[in-house]
Amino acid sequence: MHDYLVSILIPFKDSEPFFEECIESILGQSYTQWQVLAVNDRSQDQSLARVKAYAKKDPRIKVFENQGKGIIEALRTAYSESNGNLITRMDSDDIMTPNRLRVMVDALRHKGKGHLAVGQVKYFSHRGISNGYKRYEKWINTLIECGTNYSEIYKECVIPSPCWMAFREDLDTCGAFDSNRYPEDYDLTFRFYENALQCIPCQQVLHYWRDYDTRTSRTSVHYAQNYFLDIKLHYFLKLDYDRNRPLVVWGAGTKGKDIAKGLRKKNVPFYWLCDNPKKIGKKIYGFPMLHYSELEKLTAPQSIITVANQEAQREIRQYLAHLDQKESRDYFFFC
Repeated sequence: MHDYLVSILIPFKDSEPFFEECIESILGQSYTQWQVLAVNDRSQDQSLARVKAYAKKDPRIKVFENQGKGIIEALRTAYSESNGNLITRMDSDDIMTPNRLRVMVDALRHKGKGHLAVGQVKYFSHRGISNGYKRYEKWINTLIECGTNYSEIYKECVIPSPCWMAFREDLDTCGAFDSNRYPEDYDLTFRFYENALQCIPCQQVLHYWRDYDTRTSRTSVHYAQNYFLDIKLHYFLKLDYDRNRPLVVWGAGTKGKDIAKGLRKKNVPFYWLCDNPKKIGKKIYGFPMLHYSELEKLTAPQSIITVANQEAQREIRQYLAHLDQKESRDYFFFC
């Protein structure tokens, strides 16, 4: 049976404490037809020396300097040096399970092009995992188990950045790493969605995701909440917004206000709803706050829901179901 070559793209910067464990987990893969394209993004520690030592012992490991600056440029550098049939990412501080590549390759071999292999993830940390990360892990794994990742794409990034695999041709169709928009993993996820790559369900944990105080997603300005909201609004208006239908924003909290400002900046008209009696009837940014029951007066509205409270979300779902509205068609949760 033909074995595909898997190109593993690894941008790294100051990963010395964890890099060896990452590389060892790749060396221990049951699937051996792989190449590592490790790209140094101006490390100040001994990360580069560590991976170069491995490269001397194993020709499948190749090391490069970033041709630009930052993770997007590092990914472009790695991708330009790769020649695998299948492409995957890996974070230099994480760990693969021994069967990760085998499971993903087999899934793509069975399903063929037009599909995206994903795997369940498990967070770990020397200090324990916060409730927030536990909730995210449970949420994303539930989606991965059923292959329904895109159903909640406007809530959070629904594809774990270091645990997906795609055919090179499909990745190229999606624009690979050409985009300059951060967070780069969320942007790529939306492009997978835009190009209808089907997520293959997976019932196994294939990736151990390390959490610590200095990880990039915690420290870089590119992963601040406003960047996530900008991406959500950009792709919603591009992919799911129907300009022939009235647009509604639910909620007047911080996220609701940010979405309202974004829509106003883009000159997109909308109605603004809430259930807070102190805000109903008042104007925010020039828009009157309306009681949510005003929705029933609109013809075929689309709603962006920015209410984060879980009980309130359940009540909103019940109300919209009563109006025969469908999620991902008539309403979209942005948190």
